[in-house]
Amino acid sequence: MQLVIPLSRTGTPLFRQVYLGLRQNILSGVLRAGDRLPSSRDLAEQLGISRTIVVLAYEHLLSEGFVEGRTGSGTYVSAGLRGTNPRVPGKPAQIRLSRFGMASESAAARVNFLLPRRPVLRYDFAYGRAQVSEFPFEVWGRSLLHKARSASVEKIDYAPAAGSVALRNAICDHLRRSRAVVCEPSQVIVVNGSQQALDLVARVLIERGDSVAIEDPQYQGTREVLRACRARIHPVRVDREGLNPAKLPKGARVVFVTPSHQFPTGAILPLARRMALLEWAKRNQAVIVEDDYDGEFRYEGHPLESLQGLDTEGRVIYIGTFSRTIFSALRIGYLIAPQSLVRAFTTAKWLCDRHTPTLEQETLAEFIASGMYERHLHRIRRRNAARRAALLDSVQKYIADRAELTGDGAGAHIVLWPKTHDSEDAIVARAAGSGVGVYGISGYFLARPAPPGLMLGYSRLNEQEIREGIKRLGDVL
Repeated sequence: MQLVIPLSRTGTPLFRQVYLGLRQNILSGVLRAGDRLPSSRDLAEQLGISRTIVVLAYEHLLSEGFVEGRTGSGTYVSAGLRGTNPRVPGKPAQIRLSRFGMASESAAARVNFLLPRRPVLRYDFAYGRAQVSEFPFEVWGRSLLHKARSASVEKIDYAPAAGSVALRNAICDHLRRSRAVVCEPSQVIVVNGSQQALDLVARVLIERGDSVAIEDPQYQGTREVLRACRARIHPVRVDREGLNPAKLPKGARVVFVTPSHQFPTGAILPLARRMALLEWAKRNQAVIVEDDYDGEFRYEGHPLESLQGLDTEGRVIYIGTFSRTIFSALRIGYLIAPQSLVRAFTTAKWLCDRHTPTLEQETLAEFIASGMYERHLHRIRRRNAARRAALLDSVQKYIADRAELTGDGAGAHIVLWPKTHDSEDAIVARAAGSGVGVYGISGYFLARPAPPGLMLGYSRLNEQEIREGIKRLGDVL
């Protein structure tokens, strides 16, 4: 019997390729129940490989029940596979989705749109990215290796759902110092990035049909989580000072805000509005979700303390992440829950994925407790300040009055609002044609019409690249 089994000398082991080829011939009906396979010697000669390889492939088929050996006769396709017929493509099964499944499917085009450009542009002002080139990976790697080598059985077993005790203590100490967050380690829930924190908030607090207020424009991850849980979303248009509490609907159960550097406009919520927002929540028996995604970066004046630090009634849920300050692939964030909600959030975290990876948590705890994290933040702030200065100077020099600038007081991105009548997409396309990557803001708005704007991150470009990129963007505008 002559069998066609394509083989490659690279990648998958040869015995595995032979096994998969024979298995496919059996499942597709080329080899039917009771058919005799070539002897291992014959098949090895046909394929030009060692007989040992074929024997090993036959042993795998035998162990899985695809074939059976008959003493003195050879190897045959198992009689138990009599129902095997050549596979004919059929009509795809129509599988009913849940409401969450349908919401997820409809959101596919609205999430993950900030992907690396192809081809990569020379002056790419990508935003929402950590400065990975400046992270001390050697120090991190040594610490992670030490944790892995010295880990006890208990350390590599299932861990507390709320997170490593050492990391919860470290996060709590850091937030008290740097963001004036008022918390105890018991209130810290370690999560897989801030996106999981948003998902947990929706699962724990929001029922279908509940009225929820969000900033407009807003982070699409928040918006889509709320859509998936079928909340009634009320977008509140932000101005130069962020969200105006006077415009919040009375019946809203929850409001999601980014007060330290509004995403995506970059507005900073002043103290008067923070106090008014807390008063609104008290009057309406509502909850405030504070997403402090890049509150570590402020360049002028004294940092405004967190909204959570002003809360005296336990109405603020504080969310943070290490994706912007360390690296995104770490996937470690945190949620600071009011004491009354700790049990519900801890159990919800357990139901989602049991717990966040332990060794990475322990490494991060040591990184923070040792002072390395503070020193790393200081370096990033200093470098970002230099980049920001180059950016602002270049915008003034090459763009001047052709666009309005907002969001430069904190964070690591700004927004330019062009005064041209050209469409946002046209400007983005022309800029790309000049090797400059800028990103439209209109996709973050819910209410229409959305004003055209360009988001420019500056954390991954040096000063020279920033100046040249802005010069080219000025030519485009």
